[in-house]
Amino acid sequence: MFDPDYDLFLAIIEAGSISAAARARGLSTAALSKRLARLEQRLSARLVHRTTRRLALTPAGRELHDALLPLRGALLAAEERVGGRPDLLRGPLRVTAPTSFGRMHVVPCLPAFLTAHPDIALSIDLADDFVDLLDGSCDLAVRIGARIGTGLVGHRLGTSHRVLCAAPAYLAAFGEPDSLAALARHRLLATTSQLPWELDGPEGMVTLQGESHVRTNSSEVVRELALGGCGIALRSLWDVGEALRLGALRRVLPQYQGSHDVGIFAVHAPAPAVPARLRAMIDHLAAHLHASGALG
Repeated sequence: MFDPDYDLFLAIIEAGSISAAARARGLSTAALSKRLARLEQRLSARLVHRTTRRLALTPAGRELHDALLPLRGALLAAEERVGGRPDLLRGPLRVTAPTSFGRMHVVPCLPAFLTAHPDIALSIDLADDFVDLLDGSCDLAVRIGARIGTGLVGHRLGTSHRVLCAAPAYLAAFGEPDSLAALARHRLLATTSQLPWELDGPEGMVTLQGESHVRTNSSEVVRELALGGCGIALRSLWDVGEALRLGALRRVLPQYQGSHDVGIFAVHAPAPAVPARLRAMIDHLAAHLHASGALG
């Protein structure tokens, strides 16, 4: 059994405050604060800095936190195996996904998952930054790209099909390009990290250089600017498929599309045995994405 004081310590850090962890556990803030103080006394080390606005780990607290996370994960996996119930679907499951994709395609599939697996304690964070999966702070990440990262295990959920598109209003005002070379005379829309574009066309893979008409780090801003008639964008079908079907956007140079190397992956740290709850989430995500038509 995992030490209950260690478990509460991790719960406090994951919740972000003693009061939030107390509410989640059905305890009083005073009781949980006393438990934390007792653990610090036992270890002869201050673990957290307490302020009215935030809770921060001390160096000793960070060292303990980083050591406990993988131990808790390994213990849960071992209990599932040794207990003769390798398919037991219970315990914590921490998932992260890109903001836009997560909001549009991960969050909508969660109610059915939680109904089917009520004993899984799910945490979901939406962020465009890559989370370090090797430090034990997160169990599963949804990532979109050509590579999943060194030392990780990736399950390809599908290809992120990307197309060139623009609003009818933009094409009416600036004309429709008839070649890649013609794009040099048009307004391109992309995040700061997206250009140059790698496109697959009749002549094979080509690289399109250019600068975005508007500088932004947000893919959601790019989509909204494209819908607003501000330029031509390279967007994923999971992002703009509905707008294309409704005519709010039109494909440009349909003989070209983004590289098929860019996939949608469910990624996790390597483990001797993947916990059943993790496998269940991966399978559920894959089935949802294909059933919803999000992959085009």
